[in-house]
Amino acid sequence: MGEMEQPTGGPHFVGKKNELIEAKRSFRTLEGRDVLIIYHQGVFYAMDSYCYHAGGMLQNGDIEDLGGKLCIICPKHKYKISLAEGESIYKGTDPRERPAVPRWYSKGVKQRIHTVTETNGDVYVKLSEHRGWIESDYFQGEKGKVERERSEAAEKTKS
Repeated sequence: MGEMEQPTGGPHFVGKKNELIEAKRSFRTLEGRDVLIIYHQGVFYAMDSYCYHAGGMLQNGDIEDLGGKLCIICPKHKYKISLAEGESIYKGTDPRERPAVPRWYSKGVKQRIHTVTETNGDVYVKLSEHRGWIESDYFQGEKGKVERERSEAAEKTKS
């Protein structure tokens, strides 16, 4: 799927419920878009597979409750993304507050989220139909793919 193309159909069958529950995290390519399906605490989530920040693979990220929001933490640079909304979450303080108390804040939606449904043990993902640009879209396109490959190659030479 190109950088600004809209999904053509769906929902797409992504697997049997019991298999996806057992796997906890699954990677699928739907209409050319790489999607991560996550099963956590009894709920399925689906989002773009690559972190909006630098294209890191989210599949191996830890999941934590941050300020009441379940978030996946990108293993590459520790960016925190809410599973339900795709918001980027960060901890900060308001300098106007005395004493300054660290709180979780949102940078807004940065990661494209897709809809997951289950029918008779079959799980489906419908790609997001949000028409506006969301930052994770970059790493689904050709430029982002080249950048991801370049970054992965650089990481391998460091090892």
